[in-house]
Amino acid sequence: MSTTWWSRLSKKQEQDRAFESQSSEKDQRIQKEPDDDPDLSPGELTFEEYTAGGLGRHLGVTSCTLLIVGRIIGTGIFSTPSSILSSVGSVGASLALWVLGFLLSFCGLFIWLEFGTMFPRSGGEKVYLEAVYKKPKYLATAVFAVNSILLGFTPSSCIVSDIFLLVAADQTVDRWNERAIALGVIFFVVLLHGLAPKTGVLIMDLLSIFKIAILMFVVITGWVVLSGKTSVADPHYNFRNAFAGSSTSSNDYATATFKVLISYGGWSSVNYVMNNVRDPVRTLKIAGPLGLGICAVLYLLANVAYFAAATKTEIDESGVAVASLFFGNVFGPAAERALAIFIALSALGNVVTVTFAAARVNQELAKEGIPLPFGNKFWASNWPTGKSPLPGLIIHLIPSAITIIGPPPNIAFPFILDIEGYPQQIINLFIVIGLFYLRWKKPDAVRPFKVWWPLAVFFLAASTFLLIAPFLRPANGVGDTPPLPYYLYCLVGISIILAGGLYWVVWRIVLPKVFGYSLVPRKETLDDGTVVTVVSVCVFYSMFGGFAHGTYFQVFE
Repeated sequence: MSTTWWSRLSKKQEQDRAFESQSSEKDQRIQKEPDDDPDLSPGELTFEEYTAGGLGRHLGVTSCTLLIVGRIIGTGIFSTPSSILSSVGSVGASLALWVLGFLLSFCGLFIWLEFGTMFPRSGGEKVYLEAVYKKPKYLATAVFAVNSILLGFTPSSCIVSDIFLLVAADQTVDRWNERAIALGVIFFVVLLHGLAPKTGVLIMDLLSIFKIAILMFVVITGWVVLSGKTSVADPHYNFRNAFAGSSTSSNDYATATFKVLISYGGWSSVNYVMNNVRDPVRTLKIAGPLGLGICAVLYLLANVAYFAAATKTEIDESGVAVASLFFGNVFGPAAERALAIFIALSALGNVVTVTFAAARVNQELAKEGIPLPFGNKFWASNWPTGKSPLPGLIIHLIPSAITIIGPPPNIAFPFILDIEGYPQQIINLFIVIGLFYLRWKKPDAVRPFKVWWPLAVFFLAASTFLLIAPFLRPANGVGDTPPLPYYLYCLVGISIILAGGLYWVVWRIVLPKVFGYSLVPRKETLDDGTVVTVVSVCVFYSMFGGFAHGTYFQVFE
């Protein structure tokens, strides 16, 4: 009996290994084919070199779906509905923007699916920009690197997490206790992913499931409120003449749309960690639409629940605590404090997920040879465990901590939401233009997934509008971040993109010309198996002085 059971188990394990091997071989064929064309291969590293090192492929469909859900559901749905309502002026316009954000996000998801299945490497937009914009060399990488490092922070989630913790503890919220708790959150998450990567993934999955449960509870509670069986006097009030008071300013709608898109942001999370995904092409096709679809349905129904339980004025004045207002109106102050704990955990889950993905992007940037303090080999490594990129996590930690400590939170929070969205739209514009360019330049390239081109056109038009409209004067004349000018976040976003270009000019042109050296890339394999591009400085010397009859050179890393 025991022998039969063991034989069946062994046979089943052999079949599973054979199936995984076949899937892996099929995957490798699909993945290698774009690299066979030098015009399509992004960066200096081959596919095998790019995916070497670290924990390897340990994320399946379930983990990838939860990764997307955990990244999308964070602080946005619990905090930004009030800011969006304040911008557009009416419940109807606010709900319409959440629907628009859902449609735009799905269009973007399908574009990223085409790129992600063509180039199943970690790094997301970095890889796709490098595949399309190859000349000048490293320009696209440098621009993306500056944007990713400077704006790849998570202070908004940290701030919301500590606000709700303080609300739950019935403590006064001030600048210093906010900052202290937010710093504690980001340091804890960095150490978790850097020193215990498997535990970090497990916690990430559990918190994602927890977030789905929270939103389901909000949605079900909203249905009960709409049925008239709670203490809310008139749950249908906001839905009568829902578009009354709608703004007529394009700036208001563009700014609000940025916030909606940031709340949906995270549908491309799997694209950033493809080196860790089993059967990446198949997994990406399933996890992307499934994860975004779950969040979109929950988001729309949660907004309906909020508007059923509170008046427009109450929501407008609630700041970042609209979810607490919802439960306070339905269940009373005690429930409001209890919910605050749940939302704080949800925000923590968002920090855990964002940090996990951002570290991999930072690692890929370092592997590409971008010059960083102490040399890019350290920042590209999986030090100290050999399984997780703690140096990449540190790159993520530094701007996050600076942003938490620096500006006042009441001004910083809405401004951070705005400034995160604008440069990303610039990058999105170049991504979708690159899609059409590759369709024209390489029509026969292997594309395991092809987006329907009208969806890409719609996404392109929306991205263009979102880049222009914020410069139009808002209806209230000041925007949503007074005393800061309403257009300041756009200028800061553009400046960050230009700073990336300036960084490239200094690194690749000015310094070599001034000091008389050239840059020569070469590859090295680190102790943990990671392959990294090292750009060496080659200095040429005359052998005889004056007009040289020959030269020799010295190499410096």
